[in-house]
Amino acid sequence: MIGKIKSFANDVAKEMKKVSWPTKEQLKESTTVVVVTTLLFTVFVYLIDWVVAQSMKFLFK
Repeated sequence: MIGKIKSFANDVAKEMKKVSWPTKEQLKESTTVVVVTTLLFTVFVYLIDWVVAQSMKFLFK
């Protein structure tokens, strides 16, 4: 059992060395894209929610 765990850990370490990690600049760009997209989606959902709420108030008032 311990041998299997050590073998697994060694295999993971070998594979992690093969990974192509992003540069700091690429990471910053990707993070910016994710944050901006999330904010835009949040505003879109808020606006849809507001329109539906106002419609419900108008219809059932």
